[in-house]
Amino acid sequence: MKRLNITAPGFAAAFTALLSRAATAPAVSDIVRAIIATIRSGGDAALLDYTNRFDRVRLTPQSMRVTPDEIAAAIAAISPEQSAAIALAATRIERFHRAQLPADFQYTDDTGATLGLRWGPLDAVGLYVPGGKASYPSSVLMNAIPARVAGVPRIAICVPTPDGVLNPLVLAAAAHAGVSEIYRIGGAQAIAALAYGTETIAPVDRITGPGNAYVAEAKRQLFGQVGIDSIAGPSEVLILADAAQNPDHLALDVLAQAEHDEDAQAILITDSPALADAVAAAVSSALTHLPRREIAGASWARHGAIILVETWDQAADLANRIAPEHLQLMLADPHPLFARIRHAGAVFLGANTPEAIGDYVAGPNHVLPTMGTARFASGLSVYDFLKRTTWVALDNHALAAIGPAAVTLAQSESLTAHAQSVAARLERDDENLTSPKTRPI
Repeated sequence: MKRLNITAPGFAAAFTALLSRAATAPAVSDIVRAIIATIRSGGDAALLDYTNRFDRVRLTPQSMRVTPDEIAAAIAAISPEQSAAIALAATRIERFHRAQLPADFQYTDDTGATLGLRWGPLDAVGLYVPGGKASYPSSVLMNAIPARVAGVPRIAICVPTPDGVLNPLVLAAAAHAGVSEIYRIGGAQAIAALAYGTETIAPVDRITGPGNAYVAEAKRQLFGQVGIDSIAGPSEVLILADAAQNPDHLALDVLAQAEHDEDAQAILITDSPALADAVAAAVSSALTHLPRREIAGASWARHGAIILVETWDQAADLANRIAPEHLQLMLADPHPLFARIRHAGAVFLGANTPEAIGDYVAGPNHVLPTMGTARFASGLSVYDFLKRTTWVALDNHALAAIGPAAVTLAQSESLTAHAQSVAARLERDDENLTSPKTRPI
């Protein structure tokens, strides 16, 4: 874990180094490119071969999809407390995302032109749910519910099942989200199958959901063939905390991110040297009894940091430079500082609002921009599953009012047919216009 002080010589270079995260390795890119090409040409056979090699699961085209009986058994296998938690989370997530639904609009301007915008859902989306080191039923809810709220008629889920193990909570969450098309495949091969389709899996229009480096690279390479939500990097949290905060709570907030994987990053910024020392000690203590202490410890050692600042203006400036996935403002009154934050995927205000609450039951989406991309990107929402279509309807008066300007602009761009397309219609109401066959363009 790095200790930085904003007043120390060399801080600028050290801070820049802290934010420098490795790009996709060429080997990953080459491997993914080969997987995509093989899936595109080999279909089901290639997909099943990769699943056997990487996940140690022998499937057939018939067993690739999870059956209704398996989903029912998973629902029956979870505890009443787990079922109630999924239901609460689903209700809150749906309520928040339903509030996002945009409205169509139209208006008629003073020329008589009627203009409008219409929203409509995508036809089909593919949702990726990570497996492996951890299994995330919360990701099912966060991806599937916005798609369903948006009105997407077909939602397909891919989830890897290493050694054939599939968390029943994932299936229960899918059922609660109204999704029954679930495939037990993962990795870059699953992304390629969703993008191009195979004999068993129909292609989709957009793919969302986090995954490992191979999944992220597959989404990068397939963007254009399909839409994607983002190219997610390792999880990250930035915590701004004043001296009054509980260091044990902050240590757990740090470790909540660090336990995701070794490449996750947790940073604490404070104006209190005493709090900085207390949090560092509390993290070390908590690591001794954390089940995922090896993963969390590696993350904290490699990418963790505590930064001392003199003012909260300095803290806000650093936060905007980091543009974190998650930002916790653990302050007595977080709102003035929140007003200065321009770049963050999601913000959590006050001592009672740890980021972990947002991972599950708060309501806003937990699929968020990482690696500083919150400077220009936003978290997953219903907008990711909708398209905007604009429309225009002109009467004779409106065309006469705005058409000549279109002709002029088309002529200035030397686009003859463009100009004539408008001019031909103007001539019906203006006998003084020259015929488009003889008019110089």
